[in-house]
Amino acid sequence: MGCDAVQEKVLVAISGGVDSAVAAALLVQAGFDVTGVFLCLQTDRAYGGNDHSCCSSQDAADARNIASKLGIPFRVLSVAEDFAAIIDSFVEDYENGRTPNPCIRCNECVKFGRLFELADSLRARYVATGHYARITDRGGHPTIAAARAAGKDQSYVLFRLPRPWLGRILFPVGDLESKQAVRKIANGLGLEVHDKPDSQDICFVPDGDYASLLEARGSRALRPGDIVDSSGRVVGRHDGYGRFTIGQRRGTGVAMGRPAYVIGIDPDNAVVTLGSREELLAGGLTARGANWQVDVPASFDATVKIRYNHRGAPARITLTADDTFEVRFHEPIDAVTPGQGAVVYSDGCLLGGGWIQESLKYGV
Repeated sequence: MGCDAVQEKVLVAISGGVDSAVAAALLVQAGFDVTGVFLCLQTDRAYGGNDHSCCSSQDAADARNIASKLGIPFRVLSVAEDFAAIIDSFVEDYENGRTPNPCIRCNECVKFGRLFELADSLRARYVATGHYARITDRGGHPTIAAARAAGKDQSYVLFRLPRPWLGRILFPVGDLESKQAVRKIANGLGLEVHDKPDSQDICFVPDGDYASLLEARGSRALRPGDIVDSSGRVVGRHDGYGRFTIGQRRGTGVAMGRPAYVIGIDPDNAVVTLGSREELLAGGLTARGANWQVDVPASFDATVKIRYNHRGAPARITLTADDTFEVRFHEPIDAVTPGQGAVVYSDGCLLGGGWIQESLKYGV
Protein backbone atom coordinates (compact mmCIF):
# COMPACT_ATOMS: atom_id res chain seq x y z
CA MET A 1 0.00 0.00 0.00
CA GLY A 2 3.00 2.20 -0.30
CA CYS A 3 3.32 3.44 3.31
CA ASP A 4 4.84 2.49 6.65
CA ALA A 5 2.15 0.60 8.55
CA VAL A 6 3.92 0.32 11.93
CA GLN A 7 1.31 1.33 14.52
CA GLU A 8 -0.27 3.85 12.12
CA LYS A 9 -3.94 4.35 12.95
CA VAL A 10 -6.41 3.90 10.10
CA LEU A 11 -10.19 4.10 9.92
CA VAL A 12 -11.66 1.69 7.39
CA ALA A 13 -15.24 1.96 6.17
CA ILE A 14 -16.89 -1.46 6.51
CA SER A 15 -20.17 -1.66 4.62
CA GLY A 16 -20.90 -5.30 5.34
CA GLY A 17 -19.79 -6.34 1.86
CA VAL A 18 -16.85 -8.45 0.79
CA ASP A 19 -14.71 -5.64 -0.66
CA SER A 20 -14.57 -3.56 2.51
CA ALA A 21 -14.15 -6.73 4.59
CA VAL A 22 -11.04 -7.70 2.63
CA ALA A 23 -9.78 -4.11 2.71
CA ALA A 24 -9.94 -4.23 6.52
CA ALA A 25 -8.30 -7.66 6.63
CA LEU A 26 -5.39 -6.57 4.42
CA LEU A 27 -4.80 -3.55 6.65
CA VAL A 28 -4.70 -5.75 9.74
CA GLN A 29 -2.27 -8.11 8.02
CA ALA A 30 -0.08 -5.15 7.07
CA GLY A 31 0.25 -4.13 10.71
CA PHE A 32 -1.96 -1.06 10.88
CA ASP A 33 -3.89 -0.06 13.99
CA VAL A 34 -7.31 -0.57 12.39
CA THR A 35 -10.75 0.63 13.48
CA GLY A 36 -13.81 -0.40 11.46
CA VAL A 37 -16.53 2.18 10.83
CA PHE A 38 -20.04 1.43 9.58
CA LEU A 39 -21.74 4.44 8.01
CA CYS A 40 -25.42 4.39 8.93
CA LEU A 41 -27.20 6.13 6.06
CA GLN A 42 -30.86 5.56 6.74
CA THR A 43 -33.42 8.22 7.52
CA ASP A 44 -37.15 8.32 6.80
CA ARG A 45 -36.80 11.79 5.28
CA ALA A 46 -34.21 10.50 2.84
CA TYR A 47 -36.41 7.82 1.37
CA GLY A 48 -39.78 9.48 1.42
CA GLY A 49 -41.06 6.78 3.74
CA ASN A 50 -40.30 3.92 1.37
CA ASP A 51 -38.46 0.74 2.32
CA HIS A 52 -35.05 0.61 0.67
CA SER A 53 -32.29 -1.89 1.12
CA CYS A 54 -29.13 0.20 1.46
CA CYS A 55 -27.56 0.31 4.90
CA SER A 56 -29.85 -2.53 6.00
CA SER A 57 -29.84 -4.10 9.44
CA GLN A 58 -28.23 -7.15 7.82
CA ASP A 59 -25.44 -4.98 6.42
CA ALA A 60 -24.86 -3.50 9.88
CA ALA A 61 -24.77 -6.97 11.44
CA ASP A 62 -22.37 -8.21 8.75
CA ALA A 63 -20.09 -5.22 9.32
CA ARG A 64 -20.02 -5.83 13.07
CA ASN A 65 -19.29 -9.53 12.52
CA ILE A 66 -16.44 -8.70 10.14
CA ALA A 67 -14.83 -6.42 12.73
CA SER A 68 -15.26 -9.08 15.42
CA LYS A 69 -13.72 -11.76 13.20
CA LEU A 70 -10.73 -9.51 12.50
CA GLY A 71 -10.41 -8.51 16.15
CA ILE A 72 -10.62 -4.76 15.53
CA PRO A 73 -12.62 -2.00 17.26
CA PHE A 74 -15.91 -1.13 15.60
CA ARG A 75 -17.88 2.12 15.43
CA VAL A 76 -21.21 3.12 13.92
CA LEU A 77 -21.27 6.62 12.45
CA SER A 78 -24.68 8.12 11.68
CA VAL A 79 -24.59 10.12 8.46
CA ALA A 80 -28.33 10.09 7.82
CA GLU A 81 -28.79 13.84 7.38
CA ASP A 82 -25.74 14.10 5.12
CA PHE A 83 -27.08 11.25 3.03
CA ALA A 84 -30.54 12.82 2.89
CA ALA A 85 -28.91 15.89 1.35
CA ILE A 86 -27.38 13.67 -1.35
CA ILE A 87 -30.83 12.36 -2.21
CA ASP A 88 -32.26 15.89 -2.20
CA SER A 89 -29.58 16.84 -4.72
CA PHE A 90 -30.41 13.74 -6.80
CA VAL A 91 -34.06 14.81 -7.05
CA GLU A 92 -33.10 18.41 -7.80
CA ASP A 93 -30.85 17.31 -10.66
CA TYR A 94 -33.71 15.42 -12.29
CA GLU A 95 -35.95 18.45 -11.86
CA ASN A 96 -33.35 20.51 -13.70
CA GLY A 97 -33.21 18.07 -16.60
CA ARG A 98 -29.94 16.44 -15.58
CA THR A 99 -29.07 12.78 -15.02
CA PRO A 100 -27.16 12.66 -11.73
CA ASN A 101 -24.51 10.32 -10.39
CA PRO A 102 -25.10 10.55 -6.63
CA CYS A 103 -22.20 8.21 -5.81
CA ILE A 104 -19.74 10.96 -6.73
CA ARG A 105 -21.24 13.46 -4.29
CA CYS A 106 -21.69 10.77 -1.65
CA ASN A 107 -18.02 9.83 -1.78
CA GLU A 108 -16.95 13.44 -1.39
CA CYS A 109 -19.41 14.64 1.23
CA VAL A 110 -20.43 11.53 3.15
CA LYS A 111 -18.13 8.53 2.89
CA PHE A 112 -14.79 10.30 2.81
CA GLY A 113 -15.89 13.64 4.18
CA ARG A 114 -17.36 12.26 7.40
CA LEU A 115 -14.65 9.61 7.75
CA PHE A 116 -11.96 12.27 7.63
CA GLU A 117 -13.80 14.30 10.28
CA LEU A 118 -13.83 11.24 12.52
CA ALA A 119 -10.24 10.37 11.67
CA ASP A 120 -9.08 13.85 12.65
CA SER A 121 -10.98 13.68 15.94
CA LEU A 122 -9.34 10.31 16.72
CA ARG A 123 -5.94 11.40 15.41
CA ALA A 124 -5.98 8.65 12.80
CA ARG A 125 -3.55 9.23 9.96
CA TYR A 126 -5.34 7.24 7.28
CA VAL A 127 -8.82 6.57 5.91
CA ALA A 128 -9.44 3.40 3.88
CA THR A 129 -12.32 1.98 1.85
CA GLY A 130 -13.02 -1.03 -0.34
CA HIS A 131 -13.05 1.00 -3.55
CA TYR A 132 -11.39 -0.50 -6.61
CA ALA A 133 -8.81 2.23 -7.17
CA ARG A 134 -5.18 2.86 -6.30
CA ILE A 135 -3.06 5.65 -4.89
CA THR A 136 0.13 6.11 -6.86
CA ASP A 137 2.92 8.65 -7.06
CA ARG A 138 2.86 11.14 -9.94
CA GLY A 139 5.65 13.67 -9.94
CA GLY A 140 6.16 13.33 -6.22
CA HIS A 141 2.48 13.76 -5.37
CA PRO A 142 -0.15 11.14 -4.42
CA THR A 143 -2.59 10.54 -7.26
CA ILE A 144 -5.62 8.30 -7.75
CA ALA A 145 -5.08 5.65 -10.43
CA ALA A 146 -7.30 3.02 -12.00
CA ALA A 147 -7.62 -0.34 -10.23
CA ARG A 148 -5.77 -3.38 -11.53
CA ALA A 149 -8.95 -5.47 -11.71
CA ALA A 150 -10.30 -5.24 -15.24
CA GLY A 151 -13.86 -3.96 -15.35
CA LYS A 152 -13.99 -3.09 -11.64
CA ASP A 153 -12.29 0.31 -11.59
CA GLN A 154 -14.16 2.90 -9.50
CA SER A 155 -11.81 5.85 -9.85
CA TYR A 156 -14.46 7.72 -11.89
CA VAL A 157 -16.59 8.31 -8.78
CA LEU A 158 -13.61 9.70 -6.83
CA PHE A 159 -12.82 12.79 -8.91
CA ARG A 160 -14.35 15.17 -6.35
CA LEU A 161 -12.01 14.14 -3.53
CA PRO A 162 -9.88 17.14 -2.48
CA ARG A 163 -6.18 17.01 -3.23
CA PRO A 164 -5.07 17.28 0.45
CA TRP A 165 -6.87 14.01 1.26
CA LEU A 166 -5.04 11.87 -1.27
CA GLY A 167 -1.92 11.31 0.83
CA ARG A 168 -4.09 9.94 3.64
CA ILE A 169 -6.23 7.50 1.64
CA LEU A 170 -5.65 3.75 1.32
CA PHE A 171 -7.36 1.47 -1.22
CA PRO A 172 -6.22 -2.04 -0.16
CA VAL A 173 -8.15 -4.01 -2.80
CA GLY A 174 -7.11 -1.75 -5.68
CA ASP A 175 -3.96 -3.77 -6.35
CA LEU A 176 -5.79 -7.11 -6.54
CA GLU A 177 -6.23 -8.57 -10.00
CA SER A 178 -9.90 -9.53 -9.83
CA LYS A 179 -13.05 -9.73 -7.77
CA GLN A 180 -12.44 -13.46 -7.57
CA ALA A 181 -9.14 -12.73 -5.81
CA VAL A 182 -11.02 -10.62 -3.25
CA ARG A 183 -13.55 -13.38 -2.62
CA LYS A 184 -10.77 -15.97 -2.33
CA ILE A 185 -9.06 -13.93 0.40
CA ALA A 186 -12.35 -13.51 2.25
CA ASN A 187 -13.08 -17.23 2.04
CA GLY A 188 -9.58 -18.09 3.25
CA LEU A 189 -10.09 -15.86 6.29
CA GLY A 190 -13.42 -17.51 7.08
CA LEU A 191 -15.42 -14.34 6.47
CA GLU A 192 -19.07 -15.23 5.96
CA VAL A 193 -19.54 -12.44 3.40
CA HIS A 194 -17.10 -14.09 0.96
CA ASP A 195 -20.01 -15.00 -1.33
CA LYS A 196 -22.29 -12.06 -0.56
CA PRO A 197 -23.72 -10.63 -3.82
CA ASP A 198 -22.41 -7.30 -5.07
CA SER A 199 -24.61 -4.27 -4.57
CA GLN A 200 -26.36 -3.10 -7.72
CA ASP A 201 -27.71 0.20 -9.04
CA ILE A 202 -27.90 3.34 -6.92
CA CYS A 203 -27.96 2.21 -3.30
CA PHE A 204 -31.10 4.17 -2.37
CA VAL A 205 -32.85 3.00 -5.55
CA PRO A 206 -31.91 -0.69 -5.37
CA ASP A 207 -34.44 -1.77 -8.00
CA GLY A 208 -33.42 0.95 -10.43
CA ASP A 209 -36.89 2.52 -10.24
CA TYR A 210 -35.80 6.07 -9.50
CA ALA A 211 -39.17 7.37 -10.78
CA SER A 212 -40.78 5.90 -7.65
CA LEU A 213 -38.49 8.07 -5.54
CA LEU A 214 -39.45 11.11 -7.60
CA GLU A 215 -43.10 10.21 -7.10
CA ALA A 216 -42.62 9.85 -3.35
CA ARG A 217 -41.13 13.34 -3.30
CA GLY A 218 -43.93 14.81 -5.42
CA SER A 219 -41.24 15.99 -7.82
CA ARG A 220 -42.04 18.41 -10.63
CA ALA A 221 -39.77 16.24 -12.82
CA LEU A 222 -42.83 14.00 -13.29
CA ARG A 223 -44.96 16.78 -14.71
CA PRO A 224 -46.39 15.73 -18.11
CA GLY A 225 -45.46 17.47 -21.34
CA ASP A 226 -44.79 17.21 -25.05
CA ILE A 227 -42.38 14.98 -26.92
CA VAL A 228 -41.12 16.73 -30.05
CA ASP A 229 -38.80 15.93 -32.93
CA SER A 230 -35.74 18.02 -33.72
CA SER A 231 -37.83 20.39 -35.84
CA GLY A 232 -40.11 21.10 -32.88
CA ARG A 233 -43.06 19.11 -34.21
CA VAL A 234 -45.08 17.43 -31.45
CA VAL A 235 -44.90 13.65 -31.89
CA GLY A 236 -46.26 12.49 -28.54
CA ARG A 237 -46.81 13.12 -24.85
CA HIS A 238 -44.92 11.97 -21.76
CA ASP A 239 -45.84 11.61 -18.09
CA GLY A 240 -42.68 13.20 -16.71
CA TYR A 241 -39.46 14.48 -18.26
CA GLY A 242 -37.61 13.03 -15.29
CA ARG A 243 -38.25 9.58 -16.75
CA PHE A 244 -35.87 10.33 -19.64
CA THR A 245 -32.13 10.66 -20.08
CA ILE A 246 -29.96 11.83 -22.97
CA GLY A 247 -29.23 8.96 -25.35
CA GLN A 248 -32.27 6.92 -24.32
CA ARG A 249 -33.84 4.97 -27.17
CA ARG A 250 -36.26 2.52 -25.57
CA GLY A 251 -39.30 3.39 -23.53
CA THR A 252 -40.05 6.75 -25.13
CA GLY A 253 -43.57 5.66 -26.06
CA VAL A 254 -43.19 7.15 -29.55
CA ALA A 255 -42.88 5.21 -32.82
CA MET A 256 -41.21 7.39 -35.45
CA GLY A 257 -40.53 4.69 -38.05
CA ARG A 258 -36.78 4.95 -37.47
CA PRO A 259 -34.44 4.76 -34.48
CA ALA A 260 -35.03 7.82 -32.31
CA TYR A 261 -33.02 8.91 -29.29
CA VAL A 262 -33.56 11.46 -26.57
CA ILE A 263 -31.36 14.39 -27.63
CA GLY A 264 -32.74 17.11 -25.40
CA ILE A 265 -34.65 17.73 -22.15
CA ASP A 266 -36.19 21.14 -21.46
CA PRO A 267 -37.23 21.14 -17.78
CA ASP A 268 -38.70 24.65 -17.86
CA ASN A 269 -41.28 23.67 -20.46
CA ALA A 270 -41.37 19.92 -19.70
CA VAL A 271 -40.42 19.11 -23.31
CA VAL A 272 -38.44 16.04 -24.40
CA THR A 273 -36.80 16.12 -27.84
CA LEU A 274 -36.14 13.03 -29.98
CA GLY A 275 -33.68 12.85 -32.85
CA SER A 276 -31.41 10.62 -34.89
CA ARG A 277 -28.16 9.12 -33.68
CA GLU A 278 -26.31 11.69 -35.78
CA GLU A 279 -28.10 14.44 -33.86
CA LEU A 280 -27.03 12.76 -30.62
CA LEU A 281 -23.34 13.06 -31.51
CA ALA A 282 -21.33 15.76 -29.76
CA GLY A 283 -17.95 17.25 -30.51
CA GLY A 284 -17.35 18.27 -26.94
CA LEU A 285 -18.80 19.54 -23.69
CA THR A 286 -18.57 22.23 -21.08
CA ALA A 287 -18.09 21.32 -17.43
CA ARG A 288 -18.47 23.19 -14.14
CA GLY A 289 -17.48 22.49 -10.55
CA ALA A 290 -13.99 21.47 -11.62
CA ASN A 291 -11.76 19.70 -9.11
CA TRP A 292 -8.16 19.12 -10.18
CA GLN A 293 -6.26 16.62 -8.06
CA VAL A 294 -2.99 17.47 -9.83
CA ASP A 295 -1.67 20.64 -11.43
CA VAL A 296 -2.75 20.91 -15.07
CA PRO A 297 -1.84 23.45 -17.77
CA ALA A 298 -4.34 25.84 -19.32
CA SER A 299 -4.80 23.51 -22.30
CA PHE A 300 -3.75 19.89 -22.70
CA ASP A 301 -4.60 16.52 -24.27
CA ALA A 302 -5.96 13.68 -22.14
CA THR A 303 -8.60 10.96 -21.99
CA VAL A 304 -12.09 11.89 -20.80
CA LYS A 305 -14.74 9.54 -19.44
CA ILE A 306 -18.31 10.87 -19.61
CA ARG A 307 -20.03 8.15 -17.57
CA TYR A 308 -19.11 5.40 -15.15
CA ASN A 309 -18.77 2.56 -17.68
CA HIS A 310 -17.38 4.71 -20.50
CA ARG A 311 -13.99 3.55 -21.80
CA GLY A 312 -12.84 7.13 -22.25
CA ALA A 313 -12.13 9.15 -25.38
CA PRO A 314 -9.11 11.26 -26.37
CA ALA A 315 -9.77 14.98 -26.17
CA ARG A 316 -8.35 18.46 -25.79
CA ILE A 317 -9.16 20.07 -22.44
CA THR A 318 -9.11 23.85 -22.06
CA LEU A 319 -9.55 25.58 -18.72
CA THR A 320 -12.05 28.43 -19.09
CA ALA A 321 -12.15 29.66 -15.47
CA ASP A 322 -11.11 28.51 -12.01
CA ASP A 323 -13.91 25.94 -11.85
CA THR A 324 -14.96 25.41 -15.47
CA PHE A 325 -13.41 23.78 -18.52
CA GLU A 326 -14.21 22.80 -22.09
CA VAL A 327 -13.59 19.44 -23.72
CA ARG A 328 -13.19 18.96 -27.46
CA PHE A 329 -13.12 15.29 -28.47
CA HIS A 330 -10.85 14.16 -31.28
CA GLU A 331 -13.78 12.18 -32.71
CA PRO A 332 -17.52 12.72 -32.18
CA ILE A 333 -19.04 10.99 -29.20
CA ASP A 334 -22.65 10.19 -28.38
CA ALA A 335 -24.87 10.69 -25.33
CA VAL A 336 -23.00 13.47 -23.54
CA THR A 337 -25.32 13.79 -20.56
CA PRO A 338 -25.62 16.87 -18.31
CA GLY A 339 -25.30 15.90 -14.65
CA GLN A 340 -22.74 13.17 -15.21
CA GLY A 341 -19.05 13.64 -14.51
CA ALA A 342 -16.51 14.53 -17.17
CA VAL A 343 -13.50 12.81 -15.62
CA VAL A 344 -10.01 13.38 -17.00
CA TYR A 345 -7.22 10.77 -17.09
CA SER A 346 -3.64 10.55 -18.29
CA ASP A 347 -1.85 7.19 -18.47
CA GLY A 348 -4.41 5.61 -16.16
CA CYS A 349 -4.08 8.34 -13.52
CA LEU A 350 -6.98 10.54 -12.47
CA LEU A 351 -6.25 14.22 -13.04
CA GLY A 352 -9.63 15.58 -11.98
CA GLY A 353 -12.93 16.45 -13.56
CA GLY A 354 -16.15 18.39 -13.40
CA TRP A 355 -19.90 18.14 -13.87
CA ILE A 356 -21.11 18.07 -17.48
CA GLN A 357 -23.06 21.27 -18.10
CA GLU A 358 -23.90 20.93 -21.79
CA SER A 359 -22.80 19.15 -24.94
CA LEU A 360 -21.18 20.97 -27.83
CA LYS A 361 -22.24 20.16 -31.37
CA TYR A 362 -19.72 18.33 -33.51
CA GLY A 363 -17.98 20.59 -36.02
CA VAL A 364 -19.16 23.81 -34.33
